[in-house]
Amino acid sequence: MYTSREDIGYNLGDDSKIGSKPAELNPNIDGGWAWMIVLSSFLVHILTMGSQMALGILNMKWLEEFNQSRGLTAWVSSLSMGITLIVGPFIGLFISMCGCRKTAIIGGILNALGWILSAYVSNVHYLFLTFGVTAGVGSGMVYLPAVVMVGQYFQKRRALAQGLSTTGTGFGAFLMTALLEYLCIEFGWRNAMFIQGAISLNLCVCGALMRPLSPKDVVSETYVLRSNSEDNQAKALSHSSETIKSNGVLSEEPEKKAITNEEVLDSSQHTEIRGRSRSGRNMHGLFILKTVSQLVITVRKGFTVWYSSYFGTASLFTNRVFVAFIIWALFAYSSFVIPFIHLPEIVKQSKLSRENNIFPLTSIIAIVHIFGKVVLGIISDLPCISTWNVFLMANFTLVSCILTLPLMQTYISLAVVCALIGFSSGYFSLMPVVTEDLVGT
Repeated sequence: MYTSREDIGYNLGDDSKIGSKPAELNPNIDGGWAWMIVLSSFLVHILTMGSQMALGILNMKWLEEFNQSRGLTAWVSSLSMGITLIVGPFIGLFISMCGCRKTAIIGGILNALGWILSAYVSNVHYLFLTFGVTAGVGSGMVYLPAVVMVGQYFQKRRALAQGLSTTGTGFGAFLMTALLEYLCIEFGWRNAMFIQGAISLNLCVCGALMRPLSPKDVVSETYVLRSNSEDNQAKALSHSSETIKSNGVLSEEPEKKAITNEEVLDSSQHTEIRGRSRSGRNMHGLFILKTVSQLVITVRKGFTVWYSSYFGTASLFTNRVFVAFIIWALFAYSSFVIPFIHLPEIVKQSKLSRENNIFPLTSIIAIVHIFGKVVLGIISDLPCISTWNVFLMANFTLVSCILTLPLMQTYISLAVVCALIGFSSGYFSLMPVVTEDLVGT
């Protein structure tokens, strides 16, 4: 895996591109604030991916409320899960322009808005827009920065850090399943979604914890450059305002010598007032022009970096292994969500609701999923073990279990298969690791 500037801890400001001097190794790499990044990513996985894994409960409520087909209703949760990951390349553009912190905060607000608006819909088709698109895009805007920041802050223990942070998916599936079920029973599914939207605002706090890597020497140099440029611009603005003001005041010449002293005084006062108002308007216009020009420069730089990363000469898609990896990921993520969406229906058809209420099958997947991510992360960090071998073996086990899941007729057999699904699905914590192994951070 090649070593990028993010890998060795160079300063990127708030993911900005400042390369005037080589920066020193950041002391927070593999320690210090890096563990706060892991905590932030852990909470993001609870509130985004964990909530999506618990959508099977809401799917049952939507079927009863809107009386639509199972296929159409399942599109709501599937759309939300899919858009969360599909928007990744476009969220990369936001990260290039605004940085991970701002992108995550905006995503948290958007995700909460999607949950809250979904509480007032009158048709399942509106859920496609409010929950599927709005909440899905918001989740994607938080999820991607959470993964990227962990990759930037860790080198030696990257697989373990990613494993710990992504265990939030398992904890979230367990906690959010119980929470949504309780809220739906006590307050109804509409109020439950409204409350969940309020809880999702905590994603903004998680985004605020994503502090960018910034050594002091580079930061001070950046501030000096910015202060110098701002001083020059301020001098230019003040000079222009004085010129405008002087022109406004001195432009009036006496045309008649017979006017009285009071008329001269009044005319000079009116002229000065007009000059001040004119200079004020010009200063306001110059300020707006300066702000717009800075915004255009920021957007242009961010778009250039984003375009060169995805479609430039060093395009990701020139790597054939990576292209094959993307095609595999399409099917992998499509199959992984099947148990969480359709397990409640399988339990209902098999008449196992009594046993499932004692210990839900989705909770079994969630709990074992936690251990699977940690254990597979530790195994992958061993020097004698290939991460790719662990990755492929776990993937084969997961696919085999999903294929046999509909054939199970008893609660015990379903519980065993769900436990294997939970453990083997822990290999998703290795997704960022193998991706970075292919194309870098």
